[in-house]
Amino acid sequence: MIDFTKIDYLKEGNKRQKRAFEVLTRYKVFEKLSSYSPVLAGTVPIEIDIEGSDLDIICEVDLRFEEDFLDDIMFSKLIPVETEIKVENIVVNGIPSIVLNFMLEEFPIEIFGQNKPVTQQNAYRHMITEYRILQEKGEEFKQKIIELKKQGIKTEPAFGMLLNLENPYEDLLKRYNND
Repeated sequence: MIDFTKIDYLKEGNKRQKRAFEVLTRYKVFEKLSSYSPVLAGTVPIEIDIEGSDLDIICEVDLRFEEDFLDDIMFSKLIPVETEIKVENIVVNGIPSIVLNFMLEEFPIEIFGQNKPVTQQNAYRHMITEYRILQEKGEEFKQKIIELKKQGIKTEPAFGMLLNLENPYEDLLKRYNND
């Protein structure tokens, strides 16, 4: 099993993974976010991304995160000054969360933070579950997921369609996650 809590595996991955590693390393994203336990989640790590897929970085944050991240000098050095940053404060599953979106070169970046360990956040749990299913079901299944995504279907609903899940967001975790 790949250790998804570090990004080193991207160096040995497909072309897009290698490129993501270059960009994340060049801008020292994980280094700058190190105190927030950053993890790259989503479709890029498990090779089911499509053109335009973002790099989802999940973090464990507390109430200081927005102020620290936006106002701190580290942030101005993380991305080019002219980069537009969209910040949203939302509630996900009853947990206050923050979402930051911006571009780094050709990659849309989404940083998602909750006051919860990253390995307990749903984005990470879904990714691990989806990775296990992809390993079990093989390349043909993986290509079907990618095709559904190209048709505009989000990742969890795509898995749900192929696995006949009523509520894929919950059912993926209940049925297929045995941790």
